[in-house]
Amino acid sequence: MKPTKPNGSADRMTARERSDLAQLIRQRERVLKQRAKQRSAELRSEFEQQLDARYYFDQQEVWAEAQQAVEREVERANERIAAQCRTLGIPKAFAPSIDCGWSPGGEQLAKQRRTELRRIADTQIEASEQQALAKIAELSLAAQTEVVVKGLESKAAKSFLEAMPSLDSLMPTLQMHDMRKLLLTPATKVHDEDRSGHTEDLHNL
Repeated sequence: MKPTKPNGSADRMTARERSDLAQLIRQRERVLKQRAKQRSAELRSEFEQQLDARYYFDQQEVWAEAQQAVEREVERANERIAAQCRTLGIPKAFAPSIDCGWSPGGEQLAKQRRTELRRIADTQIEASEQQALAKIAELSLAAQTEVVVKGLESKAAKSFLEAMPSLDSLMPTLQMHDMRKLLLTPATKVHDEDRSGHTEDLHNL
């Protein structure tokens, strides 16, 4: 037979058990907050990898076939251009030509756009971290309240610990296309103009 606790309930915790569990919840809160800051660093690293991504035509069969088709067309076009240049008496050394090559990326290759995308990503990561910290603190406080004030049963109290959300769900990986959308939104453009104007005002002081 399961022993009965002093207050007559076999399920409710003693004051010592409530204190120990509340302390465990606070420790879990501190650990999660530290991990949230680590997660921010991970997100920045992951986004930098997206910015540094390069795609070459020999990585995909379809790309390679497209590149080869373009090279053949460019070669034929340059033959026609060269023939016309000879007719016009243009020296070969000065003759125009078509040069069409593969680009391993898009906007992320431009230094200015990389800077803009990185700024947007940093803003989103900072906001995500602050939201995560607030959520962790909120859940921790709720759990401590249930344990200390209401004397929550042991099984239910443990469920609070298990319910702590993962940082991956609180701070998901940033996607390049989402950052680009934010960069192109009118609100972001107005913010950029305000920042630019503020900088000019400082320079004029």
